[in-house]
Amino acid sequence: MTLLAVEGLSVRYGQLTALRDASLMLDEGETLFVTGPNGAGKSTLMKAIAGVVRPAAGCIRLGGRDITGEAPETIARLGFSMVPEGRQVFGELTVDENLRLGAGMRGDRAGAARDLESVFESFPMLKERRDGAAGLLSGGQQQMLVIARALMTRPRLVAIDEPSLGLAPLVIDQVYELLLRLRAERRLTLLVVEQSSTRATMTGGRMMLLRSGRVVLEGDARELNASGAVERAYFGYSDAEEPA
Repeated sequence: MTLLAVEGLSVRYGQLTALRDASLMLDEGETLFVTGPNGAGKSTLMKAIAGVVRPAAGCIRLGGRDITGEAPETIARLGFSMVPEGRQVFGELTVDENLRLGAGMRGDRAGAARDLESVFESFPMLKERRDGAAGLLSGGQQQMLVIARALMTRPRLVAIDEPSLGLAPLVIDQVYELLLRLRAERRLTLLVVEQSSTRATMTGGRMMLLRSGRVVLEGDARELNASGAVERAYFGYSDAEEPA
């Protein structure tokens, strides 16, 4: 079943068109990687889906409901949770307080309390540090915290913007192992933005490549990489222009 459908989406910042006629389909339980060079429109796509920026054209549907132009709070209540680039933890608050903020718009206190304990089971490192300041966590631990905070909203779809940013390779591997485990355990759908296509190729699944605000490539990540199509699309040269 299709969970997220984006059709003909365009976003402008003043005279600058950041996203041009972009479309994608994402089924329940699927993982889709969105990749491309700097300035390709990856983060703009995420922000438009989240309701942070208003599209100039196009339509976004979540679970069959048109959410185009809806407020971020409304979209979040429908099951969309976004993990922003740069982690953005509240450093002076404790780990526990950061997690409780994720359940801030929920009215079921008992359910939120159960979900908090469930999150601590999935993230034992966070449980050990629940009373410590979030700002004292390492970069990888902070990434775990913001993913856990997103889970506190009880999402159906989790969108993660550049989860590898600033992390060591071993830590990146741990983050992705956790994401894939959570996807299986909680039946999550994942939309992941990564500048490099390498992680999509390593993880497998579907990949979409943006360049200059347009979708220029889409398909199975490993097949596209093996054919050389990713490199050609990423750097914007045709077969005739490909360097020897």
